[in-house]
Amino acid sequence: MKAEYYKKIIYELINLVDEGIYIVDKEGKGLFYNHTMADLEKVNVEDVLGKKFHEAFPDFNLDESTMFKALKKKESTVRQQQTYKNLYGKEVTTINSTLPVIVDGETVAAIEVAKDITDIRQMSDKLMELGGDGTPSKKNGIRHYSFEDLYGQSDNFLEVVERAKRAAFNDASVFIFGETGTGKELFAQSIHYAGSRKDKPFLAQNCAAIPEPLLEGMLFGTAKGGFTGAVDRAGLFEQANGGTLLLDEISAMPYDLQSKLLRVLQENYIRRVGGTKDIPVDVRIIATVNEPPEDLMAHGKLRKDLYYRLNVVNISIPPLRERSGDVIVLAERFLEKHNKRFGKEIWMISDGAARRLRNYDYPGNVRELENIIEQAVSMADREHVLTEKLLSMPGSAKKGRPAAQKYDTQIPLDEYLDGIERQIIKEAMINADGNITRAADTLQIRRQTLQHKLKKYHIMG
Repeated sequence: MKAEYYKKIIYELINLVDEGIYIVDKEGKGLFYNHTMADLEKVNVEDVLGKKFHEAFPDFNLDESTMFKALKKKESTVRQQQTYKNLYGKEVTTINSTLPVIVDGETVAAIEVAKDITDIRQMSDKLMELGGDGTPSKKNGIRHYSFEDLYGQSDNFLEVVERAKRAAFNDASVFIFGETGTGKELFAQSIHYAGSRKDKPFLAQNCAAIPEPLLEGMLFGTAKGGFTGAVDRAGLFEQANGGTLLLDEISAMPYDLQSKLLRVLQENYIRRVGGTKDIPVDVRIIATVNEPPEDLMAHGKLRKDLYYRLNVVNISIPPLRERSGDVIVLAERFLEKHNKRFGKEIWMISDGAARRLRNYDYPGNVRELENIIEQAVSMADREHVLTEKLLSMPGSAKKGRPAAQKYDTQIPLDEYLDGIERQIIKEAMINADGNITRAADTLQIRRQTLQHKLKKYHIMG
């Protein structure tokens, strides 16, 4: 039978089924795309066929793309919820099953079957599974940190630690600002476990990690009958009653929800979503942001009244580049930690390695320093000294010239350039099979710079 006959048979078959079906070749280009899938994703068939999947659906996150996992990592996904935007910016939520087609060990295509979610509340109930008896469930349990886990000897760092210790002896709200990787949660836990609430719950919620429609229910709980499929379920405020609730990246909380949070802080009671009963709560709030709060308020991401209500105790953690005297102190601590983890015996840092560690600016802060030491220890063989040779750190970016693009004058220049950069980065990440280090080398930028841009453009994590 001729190849075109097979193609016609497949085309007719996929248009018979009720589920959406999308098939791409090994390059990610659309081969088949049925009308059910087009209706589900609210695009035209012609928008997808012949285009690479990340061009047809430009606003997806690589961490969550089932098609990317199938093509580049040979991973199958079965019935996974996926929320993304189509070519026209319309948000779509589906349940996807995606699998690679592998021939002689090589992925030659990927097939995705998708079903529209008619009752998204069933999925939100799973996300809101917090333990119905009012006590924290095991999956909310987190490691305890204390002030003994905060290492440093720089004056500016010690001043912040001392301020945090004083904050532990009262119940005032705390607002912590620190760049990514500076240890905001370590400070938050240290404050809680040194204070009078130490025997009560400490719960943490990243406000950027939960879809907007679900976050309110996560925080305040839900009442049975309040909406279709709703059940009586305590939220984080009730579960943390008497203790501390850490709201990480609070500026990612929807603006309207920030207003509701402010009312709870002022009145000390919550009302479950769909409920009518006022429930008194006694919860200390510690909020964190990784951008200057003044900038967040100026850009409308953080309500001024909420900020002033939370900013009773203000803690600003200095970035590692402003406490360079702590680099070696921290490096030695991480060396000890990862020696135990990997069963290695690296007990000192050479002068050359110490010099290189001190001269780096650490855009990823303490977390990045630990990653550097962890990598060095894991790659060591029988070394007893951490030398410069063992360090894998970003080098200087080489000069390059981007390809010329035709400028669309209907779009502001900064948005247009952001769009070009986002597409280039996404292409590099796909070609590198999701490996950030390899993609950074291809783009000739530092790994930490790429990590920042991946987060900025919501490409990964």
